[in-house]
Amino acid sequence: MEAVGHLLHRIWLFFFLFWLGQGRRMAPPGFVESSCRSRIFWMKLNKLLLQGKFFQLEIYDPYSGPVLLDEQLASRCGYVLSEDVWGNPVFRASVLGCHVANEADELFSLTVNIKVSSFSSMRAAVTYTYPMYCSYASWASREIVCEENYMEVSVKTDVPAVSNDYTVAWMSALPETQNVAYQQWQLMFVSPSGRKRITVSDAVKLGYSFNNSLSRVYLRAPYHSNESDVSVVSGVTMNMITSTSMYRQRWLLLLIDTTVSCPVDGISFTNTTLTWTVPRVIPTLVVQESTFLSKSIVMGVDDQVIVNPEEMNYLLEYNETHIRITIPTGAEGGKLESSISGGVYGVTYCIDLFLEHTWTDADWQTTKYTVIKSITTPFMPQMPTVINNTAPEERLFNVALGHFLPDVSLVAITVGNVPFSLREAQHHGFKIYETPFSNGTKAFILEVSFDDPYVLREYVNRNETKYTLLVNYTLSVGLEMMLYYHSAEVECVIADIVVPEAVGSCDEENLYLTLPTFGLHQYWDLYLGNKLLNRHLALTNGYLAATNSTHLILQIPLFAGGLIYEEVSFQKIKARFDVALRKVRTMETLQMFSISCSFNSSAFIICNPDGTIMVSAQMKTVPAIDMSKTKLRDSSCKPKEYNEAHAFFKFHVTTCGTSVRFEGDHIIYENEISYEKETLPRQSIPTITRDPDYRLTVLCYYQAKETLVLGAFSRDPATSPPFGSGMMFPRSNTAAYRRVRQALNVVSRVSKDESFMEFYGPSTAILKQPMESVFLEVELKDESPSVELYLENCWVASSPDFNSNPRWNITVDGQVVLTVQLTQQSPNFYLYLLFFLSNRCEINGSEFAAEFCPVPVSPRVRHPPHFKRLAVRTLAQQLEQVYVHCLVAACSPTNAQPGSTCRGQCISSRERKGFPGHPSDSLQGYVLAGPVWIVAPDRR
Repeated sequence: MEAVGHLLHRIWLFFFLFWLGQGRRMAPPGFVESSCRSRIFWMKLNKLLLQGKFFQLEIYDPYSGPVLLDEQLASRCGYVLSEDVWGNPVFRASVLGCHVANEADELFSLTVNIKVSSFSSMRAAVTYTYPMYCSYASWASREIVCEENYMEVSVKTDVPAVSNDYTVAWMSALPETQNVAYQQWQLMFVSPSGRKRITVSDAVKLGYSFNNSLSRVYLRAPYHSNESDVSVVSGVTMNMITSTSMYRQRWLLLLIDTTVSCPVDGISFTNTTLTWTVPRVIPTLVVQESTFLSKSIVMGVDDQVIVNPEEMNYLLEYNETHIRITIPTGAEGGKLESSISGGVYGVTYCIDLFLEHTWTDADWQTTKYTVIKSITTPFMPQMPTVINNTAPEERLFNVALGHFLPDVSLVAITVGNVPFSLREAQHHGFKIYETPFSNGTKAFILEVSFDDPYVLREYVNRNETKYTLLVNYTLSVGLEMMLYYHSAEVECVIADIVVPEAVGSCDEENLYLTLPTFGLHQYWDLYLGNKLLNRHLALTNGYLAATNSTHLILQIPLFAGGLIYEEVSFQKIKARFDVALRKVRTMETLQMFSISCSFNSSAFIICNPDGTIMVSAQMKTVPAIDMSKTKLRDSSCKPKEYNEAHAFFKFHVTTCGTSVRFEGDHIIYENEISYEKETLPRQSIPTITRDPDYRLTVLCYYQAKETLVLGAFSRDPATSPPFGSGMMFPRSNTAAYRRVRQALNVVSRVSKDESFMEFYGPSTAILKQPMESVFLEVELKDESPSVELYLENCWVASSPDFNSNPRWNITVDGQVVLTVQLTQQSPNFYLYLLFFLSNRCEINGSEFAAEFCPVPVSPRVRHPPHFKRLAVRTLAQQLEQVYVHCLVAACSPTNAQPGSTCRGQCISSRERKGFPGHPSDSLQGYVLAGPVWIVAPDRR
């Protein structure tokens, strides 16, 4: 009879499912997967078939029809709706769920309606009916399931039944019988607030689910209910409900322990692993711990048991108190996901685990304890790496940006400051592609030519170019497609520049320099001394320049400015032209180009920057004269070389009677070559001469701003002013001859102290602190003892240029200025210079008299009137360097008249007041002293 009853029940179940399927669609292939694992239904939906759609689940109740699944129903009835790590919807249900058809606690079935719609309102939805079946007969005495949203305990028991004969009549009466029994069950909860006894119907209102099957009683509860308690077991927080289920009917009283306890934490993380810890022994579930014995511990991922965890690099270990599962971050079975947090790229790792622990103890024969846990690591920042695979020999940037997970995509790039979509970048000529790695990550490759216009170029070192690629990547990250930006800068330096080599040549009158034009003005420039050799300078110096598509040809006439004359005589001139190749940005000299040639020239004049004048004069007279008897204004200045037709003179502008005058922005030095005529008779007034009356005037022009330095300080040849220009013309000694002022031979020095015994050398830096005196001496050389040196106009400037501004006057028309102010207003600072006269030439207290220092006779000073000494003190902090300029005059006391320049500077102030002079009888000159560096005390 029992076998017949089982058969009839199966037939009834078949007809029921057949009726259920009428009017319902079957799910398309590949849309639904299901399994039964450890008395739990598992159903997974394929997310690819749900893209762009909305779905709902309905649980089909055999008695009341479909019921929409929501959170409250799920936790009360033993259902879970979530997603797996790959984003596929997952539905799990306990075989003891509210709507599960139960056949003798061995066969279970559940039907789910899957409603799919293109609209969020679920209108026009298509319903797919999916039945699931599960066979589970190996029940333990007590089974506990710790799901994500509920805790469930089922206990094996014998509920009084009407009959053991499974007939159709009994089956039809079973729901009523169970309903009566259901109504007579009561639950008693024990919590920190005390004991509470409620009926089953009241428990349902509180979110609990209690029921019994033929052989089991089960209680399902949500986490953190009012009747629950929280405790810590072996360091793991547990949520616990202590309850007793009671059944009372007439003379029968049945008490069943339905206590349940589940872990709510126990997760820990490192940079490389996650660890899940569960207590091995839970005191509320094992009263007699001494009788506790573990029978098996099994772990699984999703719905699959992992038989050999070590093969997947999992670690399952346990001791007397704990069970611990350790999973490496990124291990198989889980999923890494990209994310953005605070603008930083990183990843999270998630995995769905379950643990089954089976034990025995004296109170409960066997307990099966199942915990299902979905674990996600915290955000782990992952700084992308820029890998430079640039190939210099191919002139190609190859830049890899990685490592990224497959859920990251490149959407745009910016090269330089120009944005490109991927299509625009490909069209422009950039090559962009992905490359995979063995660990499942990928990188984005960008290839850009060195010659692309958006690549930065910089000329470096001697013959190299630094190419710089600036890229900003825009990436879409994760399922949310959040935008992430990452910038990269890649440099490559290659030797791809050929430094030009110049070729020199000469003809009878010119020097020629030929060099390639590649890179000229882009990488380097030509410099003549410290001046840029541009078109203006070339025209000023008289050069001729011509260019073609590849070369520059520079023609330099023999007597053009900027030439260096290595050897000069009346027979030949050896001239050299030097030009420097310098970097445009750093002014670093890369190469010096030099051309040197010898020329034959019969007549010339060369005005050197150091004041040396060289003249080759050709005397074309009839009758011919003796060239050895020619001379300059100073008859002691004879030709250095001569022959029958030429005489060669070499002298300095401060010697041989050279005069100076100022015309506009030029300083003109003038001398004269003349011939000493022989007359007869020699001892009396000459009456007869054979020689012609011949004079040759020599002029040298210099720019006033590039005036010669006639003082004691020398300059670096590389910074010397360019040559002056000269000319010669003959004239007689008739009325056409004009007298000019003769230049004085004067020098200036800076003394180290007021004794004027030790002086700074030409190459020694002069450093002075503010308020510290500067001692200046000016000396007149090669003049008669009866002449006295005077300072006409003296000023201080921050530049050595004669016409530089701003300037501060020291003496004006021979008179000392007591308080020296700027001749041009300056909002930043004032300079005060004070000159004092005393025995030690010092500044005493607050005396502010402007006087000269005394000049006593000494072995070095034979004629004190040939010297003037000044003490200069600065009161300004802001100046760094100063120069002292002076226009000087030499006066003869016998010819001086009142009101002239030559007064006010005698050795004593008493003598100075009555000293006459006349400006027309004075000789003039110019001196420059400096630089004197005014520094702060801490920089001395």
